[in-house]
Amino acid sequence: MQLQEQAALVTGGASGLGAEVVRQLARAGARVTILDINLELAQTLANEVGAHAVACDITSSDSVQQALRSASEAHGPARILINCAGIGGARRLVGKDGQAMPLDDFSRVINVNLIGTFNMIRLTATGMIAQEAMADGERGVIINTASVAAYDGQIGQAAYAASKGGLTSLTLPLARDLAQFGVRVMTIAPGLFLTPLLYQLPEEVQQSLAASIPFPKRLGKAEEFAQLALHIVGNLSLNGEVIRLDGALRLPPR
Repeated sequence: MQLQEQAALVTGGASGLGAEVVRQLARAGARVTILDINLELAQTLANEVGAHAVACDITSSDSVQQALRSASEAHGPARILINCAGIGGARRLVGKDGQAMPLDDFSRVINVNLIGTFNMIRLTATGMIAQEAMADGERGVIINTASVAAYDGQIGQAAYAASKGGLTSLTLPLARDLAQFGVRVMTIAPGLFLTPLLYQLPEEVQQSLAASIPFPKRLGKAEEFAQLALHIVGNLSLNGEVIRLDGALRLPPR
């Protein structure tokens, strides 16, 4: 799919990996809508790159539907959805105090990362399949953000790894569901990337994390994530697959 003049949605697009995706999409000529729970931050970026900003809670069907209406009014129906919204959180199943992890801690991460992403996909896909097919019968492309934790979940990452593992497992069945309509579904599983969360860590901790990556021996750059996302949009044969973007990293237990 050519990016020029295509309507694109980026969830979690106000910061981190999502913000760089927004910047690169805008530079490529796409008409971008930033969907983020932090509207002020989203609007600041939108002003910078000429995008449209909408407040959106991906776990709420009403919020997503309102955001999609706003995006469609601004740029027309979306053919590109890139899901970067998500949360972290680390907690052992049984803590040092002998207490079980609260069920709400697990549910919160699953609700945002897995159910919220699915909610965004299901509501956006209905608009994609209603559009006229382009060259080769394509109508749209959906890209999700998982994590290498889906495969190498560390101690304390039960909720996070389960949520990202769910996204990896969703990729193929959703691609098969939407293939008849010419909509592709892909997932990127990044490793250790220099996001705002890691920026807050001391320099020595960042260097220690980088040293664990076989090559390149540095933390991933948001630009590299965005470059892959844009390549997926343009490469029609990429469908139903999860791509690890991790420099051959395999996470240790802790």
